[in-house]
Amino acid sequence: MTTSNSAAQQRMEDLLGTAEAQVLQRWRQMAETPEDELRELYVAFRAALSDPQGDFSDVRGLLAEFSRARARQGLTPSETSRAVFALKEAVYEVVEATGDTETLRAYIWFARLVDDLGLYTFETYSAAREKIIRDQAEALLELSTPVVKLWDGIIGVPLIGTLDSARTQVVMEKLLQMLVDTGSEHAVIDITGVPAVDTQVAQHLLKTVAAARLMGAECSISGISPQIANTIVTLGIEFGDIVTKATLADALAHALRRSGVEVTAPRSARISVRAERS
Repeated sequence: MTTSNSAAQQRMEDLLGTAEAQVLQRWRQMAETPEDELRELYVAFRAALSDPQGDFSDVRGLLAEFSRARARQGLTPSETSRAVFALKEAVYEVVEATGDTETLRAYIWFARLVDDLGLYTFETYSAAREKIIRDQAEALLELSTPVVKLWDGIIGVPLIGTLDSARTQVVMEKLLQMLVDTGSEHAVIDITGVPAVDTQVAQHLLKTVAAARLMGAECSISGISPQIANTIVTLGIEFGDIVTKATLADALAHALRRSGVEVTAPRSARISVRAERS
């Protein structure tokens, strides 16, 4: 730190100590923030200014937490930064009242310092907000990819919406874990709610089926509409020996039969299910 900056730092520390009550009151009014939050920051500011090395790490730590708290509250980054920049205005009123040239020069140094800290607050807020969005997206992803038990030894994965790499990974992990937890040997992946199947989506489905097979489970894919069937043929997508069915009911009936359960549909249209006798 240069001699001039050191002198400015000392002068501003003295000023903040002398006019603490006035500055805090005006800062609270302009920042529209509870005084206890600002007081902690104010004390950290004074401690940093009194440090010969000018260490503002504690101030930055408090500002980071201040930014994260406001991000969780849904406030904008501009509102958060303005709360910090308001300190300059509060201090300037005191500096202007002194009419001292040296104090004004020291204030210019202080204003630049607050500007840097305000930008740091903005960056921290943005990072915190991005994390919140990522966490929410992951939570929604978990909710949008349920794995349910359809029958003893049979689980189902109803997919709705676009199937991308990230979602495929979640589906695969949940499917494999459910296979282990339930000891199931059959899985039905239903794509009735998938708007379109292209080469990429098909590859994701094939990877999921391959992973399930490594666990010793047979997979079938249901929800193949005429439009999707036409797209698959047009694109030349090969599902190989993977069983595909038009409806979830057809796929479940197939899985039941493979499990040794006979499915019959009497004339009354009621469906009865009975285990085959050996």
